[in-house]
Amino acid sequence: MAQTAVVRQLRHMWSHHQLPHALLLAGPSGAGQMAVALDFARLLLCEQPVGTGEEAHACGTCASCRMVARYAHPDLHFSFPVIRPKNASSTSRMVSDLWIAEWRAMLTDGDYFDLEEWGKRMGIEKQQPCVYADESDELLRKVSIVSARGGYKVVIMWLPELMNVTCANKMLKLLEEPPRQTLFLLCSDHPEQLLATILSRTQRLSFKPLTETEIAEALMRDRGLSAEDAGRTAHRAAGSYTQALKQLTVGHDEQEFLDMFVLLMRKCYLRDIKEMYAWAERMATWGRERQKAFLDYALRLIRENFVYNFRLPQLNYLSQSEEEFSRNFARFVNEANVMGIAAELTSARRDIAQNVNARMVFFDFALKMIVLLIPPKA
Repeated sequence: MAQTAVVRQLRHMWSHHQLPHALLLAGPSGAGQMAVALDFARLLLCEQPVGTGEEAHACGTCASCRMVARYAHPDLHFSFPVIRPKNASSTSRMVSDLWIAEWRAMLTDGDYFDLEEWGKRMGIEKQQPCVYADESDELLRKVSIVSARGGYKVVIMWLPELMNVTCANKMLKLLEEPPRQTLFLLCSDHPEQLLATILSRTQRLSFKPLTETEIAEALMRDRGLSAEDAGRTAHRAAGSYTQALKQLTVGHDEQEFLDMFVLLMRKCYLRDIKEMYAWAERMATWGRERQKAFLDYALRLIRENFVYNFRLPQLNYLSQSEEEFSRNFARFVNEANVMGIAAELTSARRDIAQNVNARMVFFDFALKMIVLLIPPKA
């Protein structure tokens, strides 16, 4: 899907033997970093590449291509954030391979996903996934072994920004002086969270958000959506194909998000502090990734309600239940407060991502909404 400039640049590097030892594929979530990394890994490991230069691609039929298709090629390694399995002992080494079966299953379902989806695969409740120090030792062991097929060894690191400090420091030496014919592909959603020393050891390729047209065309081609449904879904996806796909499957979650949003707005309007605190306590029982997903949803809904006031239906992308709510609520979101509400939602999401006490974060947000939710004077 799109990202044509990045794909061509990668193929150019390969065909001209100019590949660095570590590439940082960086951009917003859902822009295709993992999809591009996997596609390039197929080309690097293919025994009979088709075409030359920027038009080269994997044959798809050789033994290596068949193994890559199962995500089980001996020279293709994955590194990703994990949690400690419930049945793991306190002395178990915390490495990605503990969850490799779940990882392969997720990749088999598609190469557009996010941390929330991966968390569900691991059965996360309130734990925050992390790349532990043991992972750097395991990667060193893997890449130090002679290539099983006599070619490249490829390491795809997903969300390297979630490496803990010990792991990141250990990775510095490996990224600086990897074994011969070893390529690290770091797929990052938030490269600004990586250590500067890690960034300095990689060559960055920047991914732009996908356009609505690109997303809509993919939905029509791959998911069979009508042009109208694809356009509506693409607009709400905000440049992320991952978000577009989630809209096709998260009906229950989205309805609960709307219900919780409506509940809070009503309690804030009534200035019912006791019920607002109860709402915050309920939100605190959710997992961190789900809490962040709710805040993303709330931010989108605030923006849509602001636009709703312009009475231009073609600019609004609301579900039927959202529109029914917005008919009465939209007047409370206006030029005087829309930026303030958006800032508070963004701040709350950042706090949740940094493990600040969730009950405190959501109750604080609720209290601030009492002041912000003031309809304009007639």
